[in-house]
Amino acid sequence: MKVPLLDLTAQYGSIRAEIREAMDRVVESQGFILGPEVDAFESAMAEYVGAPHAIGVASGTDALLLPLRALEPRAGDEVILPAFTFFATAGAAWNAGFTPVFCDVDPDSFNVTVETLDAVWSPRTRAAIPVHLFGQMAPMEEIVDWAEERGVVLLEDAAQAIGARRALDGADGAGRMAGAWAPVSAFSFFPTKNLGGFGDAGLVTALDDELAERVRKLRVHGGRQMYHHEMVGTNSRLDALQAAILATKLPHLDRWAARRRENACRYEGILSDVPEVMAPKVLPGNYHVYNQFTLRVRRRDELRGFLSERGIGTGIYYPVPLHLQECFASLGGRVGNLPVSETLAEQVLSLPIFPELEDAAIDFVGGSIRDFYGL
Repeated sequence: MKVPLLDLTAQYGSIRAEIREAMDRVVESQGFILGPEVDAFESAMAEYVGAPHAIGVASGTDALLLPLRALEPRAGDEVILPAFTFFATAGAAWNAGFTPVFCDVDPDSFNVTVETLDAVWSPRTRAAIPVHLFGQMAPMEEIVDWAEERGVVLLEDAAQAIGARRALDGADGAGRMAGAWAPVSAFSFFPTKNLGGFGDAGLVTALDDELAERVRKLRVHGGRQMYHHEMVGTNSRLDALQAAILATKLPHLDRWAARRRENACRYEGILSDVPEVMAPKVLPGNYHVYNQFTLRVRRRDELRGFLSERGIGTGIYYPVPLHLQECFASLGGRVGNLPVSETLAEQVLSLPIFPELEDAAIDFVGGSIRDFYGL
């Protein structure tokens, strides 16, 4: 049996007619840049997330970059972010003019905590970026309080966590959505995301009116009126075709997330008694949407090779922590600085989790892992 890490064709096949109708509508209108399709998608996303503002941009990376630029960092301003996450979070901070300061993460949820953030806070800290890694939210109620006490601006990186939510009373399935906790938040619609476009696309949600307005200007060269530029912005407009596709997919998102959660539960049942395998732990009150199903395993590279020989696709997110990346050597990161992130980079392995995955395929993957460890 062949089990790919991700199969987008199955999802497309199930909604092909809806997608083609939306694409044809845009093509017939010949309106490709911003316009009513983008307006409609922004409104739908604002309602879905529960945020007053939603601003479509060209990519998830720009959804991080533009809010950081909107803060107009001064020389020496620092932004705290996890060392264990995708490079775009740090790259956006650097390109916006901030000095990235890397913090460690919780070994169970893979996310930042108040303790890991505070360990690297300094009077130069202007902002912090809690990342909701792999589809699970960081403990935002604690982080929001910490940021208010420290005078730190928060940017939620919800690129992998659309539809995730967190309940203050610990109730699973209820609570406030990712993207509705911080003054400003970033989403990615890269094709591999739970809500994926047909290319690059992103979105900024905002609770702060002023930041939202600045992001809207920055995405169109720094002004709301053509040829009048209040700021030096860039071209980061969401294409109408992408907006139409994403708006068509959005009503299916919760169903797809529910299936991902069922798949995760099935994996956990198969692997629960394998001592060499640690399944992802879900924090109380979190509704995890599993953009990735990421294990911590012993003999990771050997296991990955074994699974590959059986036709099973896997991924390693991420093999090198950000504080050890060559491009950030000037920041002084050293092996041993952030031990949890470094250990995770050596142990993590992501399994297929997409919603169209059949139970038999999950059983085959889980059974193969058991075979590798001699169970």
